[in-house]
Amino acid sequence: SLLLGLPVSAGATCRPFAPDLVCDSLSRCALLEGARDPKHEKVVRVSTDGTVKSPDFPHTYPRNKALVWRLIAASENTQIRLTFDERFGLEEPEDGICKYDFVEIEEPAEGTILGRWCGSQRPGRQVSKGNQIRIRFVSDQYLPSKPGFCIHYSLVPHTEKPDLCVPPSLHSVDVLTAAVSGFSTVEDVMKYLEPDRWQLDMENLYKPTWHALGKTFLHPKKSRVDLNALKEEVRLYSCTPRNFSVSLREELRRTDAIFWPGCLLVKRCGGNCACCAYGCHDCQCAPAKVTKKYHEVLQLKLRSGGRGLQKSLTDVHLEHHEECACICKDSSRG
Repeated sequence: SLLLGLPVSAGATCRPFAPDLVCDSLSRCALLEGARDPKHEKVVRVSTDGTVKSPDFPHTYPRNKALVWRLIAASENTQIRLTFDERFGLEEPEDGICKYDFVEIEEPAEGTILGRWCGSQRPGRQVSKGNQIRIRFVSDQYLPSKPGFCIHYSLVPHTEKPDLCVPPSLHSVDVLTAAVSGFSTVEDVMKYLEPDRWQLDMENLYKPTWHALGKTFLHPKKSRVDLNALKEEVRLYSCTPRNFSVSLREELRRTDAIFWPGCLLVKRCGGNCACCAYGCHDCQCAPAKVTKKYHEVLQLKLRSGGRGLQKSLTDVHLEHHEECACICKDSSRG
């Protein structure tokens, strides 16, 4: 993490870097301005999975912090995916706006803010457009909260993006399918396809319609299908942590001891990834968050010289998968 120690002169003027942020003191102005200064950011070269978290996570974060991380993937043909830990909590918004304590995601190349979050609602997954992404955290001098935030980052192959200057209807089927598959809600799909009339299209989706059946006309009222829920079910249950039994001797690679019980249940990623990424031919369910948990078991070891068995309770630590994600392993993509 990177702490900004920013001196403020007596004659300094206050100007927040965004119109909806509160700049109510010289120290806060300096904090907000410093969070926008590229020279204060910490550059993280991303070659494998990792995390960025608020100080003291999952406990109360300190006051008056401005932390900036810029994540850079080694390959320009690679994107960076950010997944927020389910434990998320910053100071609550005011009038629906994160004015005081917040975490913010920015596209460095374009300078566009992908999102700013606070409160207790966990943000959704974010994917960079290029091979860089910036994370910014600001807390003021009042009301620190807990647990703060923890962001898991991982690399994903760069997918073909449609030309934004060309109407979606003119894209090829492959390009359009890839673009649509990246949206998480049906509303986002409609906004992309028809930005000027997407709300009308949403209404038309669920209007009752007449259906011809043979020579008769029926009028079955169209039920409102929750398409977002269907997509979310696939995300939640296709590739998930599941109970697996593992042999302790095999898992720990111990041939000098006997354990009882000899097998234990652990959480490991399982399931399929049929809709991982369009065009990916080798998509695998892989762990996105791994923890080590301790289990107390009986251990039996032969004493030297044939003096019987040494019996003791011992702690063994086993790998558990807490979160899973579908990862494209096809090296030919990109």
